[in-house]
Amino acid sequence: MADPMRIRAQANGDKAVVRVLMSHEMETGQRKDASGKVIPAWYITDVSASLNGKVVLTAEWGPSVSKNPFLQFTIKGAKAGDKVSITWKDTKGDTRTDQATVS
Repeated sequence: MADPMRIRAQANGDKAVVRVLMSHEMETGQRKDASGKVIPAWYITDVSASLNGKVVLTAEWGPSVSKNPFLQFTIKGAKAGDKVSITWKDTKGDTRTDQATVS
């Protein structure tokens, strides 16, 4: 299982800026190892974000996203104390969900 995501959510008026750093190798399937064999594709395909259980963002990613991707977005109507949850799913079927509180 991948390391926990680093999530920071900061309220600013009636909005919150959410910054997420995900830990994932994100292999494209086009690189070769030292022996010349192709390294199989392994990358995040789906990302979703929720505010207090309500989905506020969904994204479909592909192999062109960098290793350990960074995602930033703004949520309208968020306030200090609200819970932000981020979930991703990759090509191997692994999933990860982490949560943070808006400060």
